[in-house]
Amino acid sequence: MKLAVTGGSGVVGRHVVAAAKAHGHDVVVLSRRSGHDLEAGTGLAGAFEGVDAVIDVANVTTTSARRSRAFFTRVTEHLLRAERDAGVGHHVVLSIVGIDGADAAYYAGKLAQERLVERGDVPYTLLRATQFHEFAEQVIPRTSFGRFTAVPTVLMRPVAAREVGERLVRLAESGPAGRARDLTGPRDERLIDLVRRMLAFDGVRRTTFELTLPGVFGRASASGQLRGQGDADAGTIDFDAWLRSPDHSPQAMGG
Repeated sequence: MKLAVTGGSGVVGRHVVAAAKAHGHDVVVLSRRSGHDLEAGTGLAGAFEGVDAVIDVANVTTTSARRSRAFFTRVTEHLLRAERDAGVGHHVVLSIVGIDGADAAYYAGKLAQERLVERGDVPYTLLRATQFHEFAEQVIPRTSFGRFTAVPTVLMRPVAAREVGERLVRLAESGPAGRARDLTGPRDERLIDLVRRMLAFDGVRRTTFELTLPGVFGRASASGQLRGQGDADAGTIDFDAWLRSPDHSPQAMGG
């Protein structure tokens, strides 16, 4: 198969690309670096020639609902239009477990993206996954000041981004399925516990404290709804195994 991957250098995207190549597929990565501006819609003419499926894991880092909606709406509209014109038969997209009723902040954009894909002309598969183990790494630079880190209250069932990438490739191979079974991690966790275990593993001394965020976004994160339901598929790599893997980037003493 020939697969096009958006966001191919990101947290999940790099695993999608690696899994697709390991499965013997021809992979095209779309990014600004390759001359494809997904949000502006430039450089897409001819990008999907001969492509069997597109795996969309393009992302934006924001807590603004307006920015998130704008990004995911523009990117999705441009991709679906270009795919339709090129005759691509399968659009695979990644979203987040448990965000129904949480139409705020970053989640607002993912919900908008889901609606566009479901209403679009291109046959699709939608995979919702829980937060990644890698989230513990990402939160530190975003919420730290000096030697202190405020960790949002998040009840989660984290999954390895590697397993998400593998699942997305398998779904692309299987053909359009609509809403796929959710993918969660193997264990219930609390984000602050993951951060503290990671810092201890990396030998970094940092003061951490938990802070519940206000509004719909904060309530959803703290409620446990982002853990998903019991009928979801579960990954096999738990957080401590992930810490010992090459996928974890150890925190620097000054980080």
